[in-house]
Amino acid sequence: MGKKKKIKKTLVEQILDKNSIPYEQAAFPTHQEGDVAQLNVDHNGIEEHLIYKTLVLAGNTTGPVVGVVPVDTHLDEKKMAKVSGNKKVNMVPLKDLLKTTGYEHGANTPIGIYEKFKYPIYIDQSAREIPFIYVSSGKIGRSVKVNAVDMATLVHAKFEDLQQQ
Repeated sequence: MGKKKKIKKTLVEQILDKNSIPYEQAAFPTHQEGDVAQLNVDHNGIEEHLIYKTLVLAGNTTGPVVGVVPVDTHLDEKKMAKVSGNKKVNMVPLKDLLKTTGYEHGANTPIGIYEKFKYPIYIDQSAREIPFIYVSSGKIGRSVKVNAVDMATLVHAKFEDLQQQ
């Protein structure tokens, strides 16, 4: 009998373990698009509105802020500016993402970003209405299935209406 192949835990999974927050590891297929790795459209049968993306923006007053919204929606920058106390917010340019968050495009995670930088985090209110969401665990193609309220408590996030209508 061979050893069961175990996926090495990411820093995010270690943080969740340390804080006794239950989660499940998940892996999604990826592909290369130019110089950026992207998740494939196939999410292993998981409904898209359960998978959340982590977007990093820069506010004119606060500096970096983090928005977490379902992958099948768009973040409304005006709403994000208002809830974060900024007049205006803009997406952090791709070239600045790694130095701003410590993560490459496609691997940004609210848990890891908060652990390292304590940036303000806002999660779309839709996450509070479902038992769990998937967020990146800090590596492209790797995610964790976690209760959004538990995650919000850990990263001191606020639930807000962030989606474009």
